[in-house]
Amino acid sequence: MKRLLKKLFRYLAHRHNRCVSLYQKICRPKSDEWADYLRQHGRFVAIGADCQILASTAIHDPEYVRIGNNVSLSQCTLIGHDGSIAVLNKAYNVRLEGVGKIDIRDNVFVGWGAIILPGVTIGPNAIVGAGAVVTRDVLPGDVVGGVPAKPICRVDDLVQRLQTQTQELPWGALIQSREGAFDAKMEPELKRLRRKHFYGAEQTNSAG
Repeated sequence: MKRLLKKLFRYLAHRHNRCVSLYQKICRPKSDEWADYLRQHGRFVAIGADCQILASTAIHDPEYVRIGNNVSLSQCTLIGHDGSIAVLNKAYNVRLEGVGKIDIRDNVFVGWGAIILPGVTIGPNAIVGAGAVVTRDVLPGDVVGGVPAKPICRVDDLVQRLQTQTQELPWGALIQSREGAFDAKMEPELKRLRRKHFYGAEQTNSAG
């Protein structure tokens, strides 16, 4: 019965944009599935291929948001308008505009808890660190972090450093041989080797 309900709510959400809250609650869509739903019904300017968007990501003004290919959004927040404008208009008897685009180009990762403010272009080939507040453009190939976000290093340098670190790990050969970013058959052995490396011979009794 539960499987049938999941199938029904997934169908209603993706095909007809109905029962979306029940779809989220019952199906708990993975990030690629949620990106596919948003591509169809999210009112974005565009969402490219091979994207990962957590359902917990807060995107307040999708009409002004464009997302390229191979973009991953963690539980972050995208804000396309300045909420203070309404207060300023009333306080100063003015008529101001505070809406801006958020243009996320190809091959971009946005970390957990990051906030992207209006008028920003990110990438391509860029990383926004967890908790960063992005108030200005992130240049192609930059890794940024902090409040406000500032360049930390270049993505090319980060990849080279991570390649070296991975090769030196006791389980580095397994990483090179696994299929995709996650291999269920290999994961138990990877977890065992990681725990042994992190904590030595005496490992915790935690499951998995």
